[in-house]
Amino acid sequence: MVTTKWFFEPSHTGAEFRARHMMVAHVRGQLKNVHGSLEVDPEEPEKARVEATIDATQVYTGQPERDAHLRSADFFDVEHHPTWTFVGSRVRQASGTEFEVTGNLTVRGVTRSATFDVTYLGQWDTPWWEGGRDLGPKRRAGFTARTRIDRYAFGVSWNDVVDRGGVVVSSMVDVVVDVEAVLEAGESAPALA
Repeated sequence: MVTTKWFFEPSHTGAEFRARHMMVAHVRGQLKNVHGSLEVDPEEPEKARVEATIDATQVYTGQPERDAHLRSADFFDVEHHPTWTFVGSRVRQASGTEFEVTGNLTVRGVTRSATFDVTYLGQWDTPWWEGGRDLGPKRRAGFTARTRIDRYAFGVSWNDVVDRGGVVVSSMVDVVVDVEAVLEAGESAPALA
């Protein structure tokens, strides 16, 4: 089989993070404008390579003051570190549609190893609209990737204490990335299952 090349469609790809807030509930944030690529041989998925870049300047939690605080040097420091990146090249197939992808995650200029649990959601031939015309079909594939990181390990360490020794924001953060990948032009589409 041949390695196929895919690109992440930014309008249908996004990331979400979730952290405990005030010891009792979760607060969520969204990050759009996610770009990336995937190179994979369907017969040898363990040789796949993935790269992703997330625009941290556009963080959205639904609360403008919190968004501004997250963009500040207390958290993401987007003035100096506007993007997060992930480069994954170690893949283990756990089942037919479940994978572990390990690579280097960079947040706030700090790079650490991270493993994402990835679920392959399938693929389909779909329309492709440009300039008001359908130039499809284009092959799309879907994936959901999940990980949990310690934000302190990436230098995202602002916090404050609350009653009885609690903290305002947990150190552990859940990250979910939903990807809609499109087969690059000129690539041969693998057979649909």
